[in-house]
Amino acid sequence: MHVAFVHRRGFGQFAALAAQLSQLGNEVSLITETIDQKIPSVRVIRHRAEAGPRADPHMARHMGTPDHHARIGHRVAETLDAMVRQGLVPDVVVGHIGWGSMMFLKDVLPQVPALGYCEFFYRSEGADIGFPPDDRPDLETRKRLRLRNIAQLLSLDAIEAGISPTHWQRSLYPADAQGRISVCHEGIDTVRFRPDPTASATLPDGRVLSADGPPIVTFVARDLEPYRGFPQALEAAAKVVRQRPDALFVFVGGDGVSYGVPPPGGGAWKDHLLKSLDIPRENIVFPGAVPHSVLRQIYQISSAHLYLTYPFVLSWSVLEAMACGALVIGSDTAPVQEVIRSGKNGLLVPFFDTDALAEAILGALANPERHFGMRVAARRTVERRFRLAECLNSQQNIIEKLAGKSFRGIQGQTLAAS
Repeated sequence: MHVAFVHRRGFGQFAALAAQLSQLGNEVSLITETIDQKIPSVRVIRHRAEAGPRADPHMARHMGTPDHHARIGHRVAETLDAMVRQGLVPDVVVGHIGWGSMMFLKDVLPQVPALGYCEFFYRSEGADIGFPPDDRPDLETRKRLRLRNIAQLLSLDAIEAGISPTHWQRSLYPADAQGRISVCHEGIDTVRFRPDPTASATLPDGRVLSADGPPIVTFVARDLEPYRGFPQALEAAAKVVRQRPDALFVFVGGDGVSYGVPPPGGGAWKDHLLKSLDIPRENIVFPGAVPHSVLRQIYQISSAHLYLTYPFVLSWSVLEAMACGALVIGSDTAPVQEVIRSGKNGLLVPFFDTDALAEAILGALANPERHFGMRVAARRTVERRFRLAECLNSQQNIIEKLAGKSFRGIQGQTLAAS
C-alpha cells in the first residue's frame, strides 16, 4: 500500500508509523515544508515554505492566519497534483489538519480516502483561552479563534476519519465530527523509556546527576512558559528549597514561546520571573533543550517530575516520564486527568495553587518509599494504554479500514520497539 503523510513540520506525530510501514515494505511518502528526521526508504517531497500570517489593510480583521493556512493548502495541493501526474497516486492520505495542509485534498484526490490528525480545535471557553482567572476573552478574541478554525473545518469535510490522542482533545471538535474521530495516541516506546536505577545524566555544562545524589525535581517543556505552568513550578521551587536546601530543580526547555505570549517587555519568561523570586541559584539549573537520550536519563533519576499545563494538548513528555517510573506531580487539568489518577499512579494539584504543589513535592522528597507504588502504576498505565506497538496496530487498522486493503508484511510481523 502507498501511504502519503502530510505534515508541515516533518514526520511529527507520524514518525513511528511511517518507519513501521516502510520497514514492512509499503510505499511511504511524506509531503512537508521542513524535515525533522530521515527515515530509510521514505520518499520526502518538500513544498515551498509560506511566510507566516501577513498584515494586509484590504484583508478582513483576523484573516491573517486563515490566509496563511490557505497558502499552505495550495502548496500541498500543487505537490499532490504533481505526484498524480507522475503516477504516484497514494492509496490513502494521512495528515495533520491544523495548518491547512489538507484543505484542498479532495480537489486533487477526490477518490482517495483520508485520515486526519485532529490535535486541537480552538475554543473561546472550556480550554486554554479563559483558563487563567484574569483572562476574559473579548469579542475580538472570540472572532479571531473562530476564524482560526477555518482550515480545520474545511479539512474535516475532506477526510473520512480522524484520530485524536486523548478523549478530551476529541471532545473539542464539533459534535457532528466527533463520531468520525477515533481516540488513538501515537504511542510511547516503553523499551527505550523504562526505569533504570543506575542511570545518570550529563548536562550540557558537564554536571553529572544521578539518583544517588541530592533529590532532583524535574520539569520539562518545549519552552519554559505559562502554558506549561513554568511560573507555578518556579514559585513552588522557591518554597521547597526553604525547607529542603538540598533539593535541585532541573528545568529543561527553551527560552522561546511555543504557546501564548512573551513576558511584559519581551525576552524569556525565565529571566522575567527570576527577578521577583528569592531562590538560590545553586538550587536550580536550566540546561536548555537537551537530546532525547539525556531527557530519558533525567526522567530516570527524577525524585519528582512536575507536569503542569493549561487545558491544552497533552505532551509526550509526561507519558515518557511515567514510562520511566517517575513520580509525576501534575496539574488537575484536562487532559492530564485522563492519564493520572491522583494517589494511584501520580499526584494532581490545582494548577494555580503553588502551596499545594510545594507541599506535594516536599512529601515526595520526604517519603520516597511511600510513593513507590505510584511509580510502578505510572509505568503500568503507559504499558497498558500507550504502548507503541499497540498504538501503531490501532493506527494501521484504522488506515486499512479506510483504504479497503491490507498493509504489506503485517501478518506475522511484530514491532521491534514494543
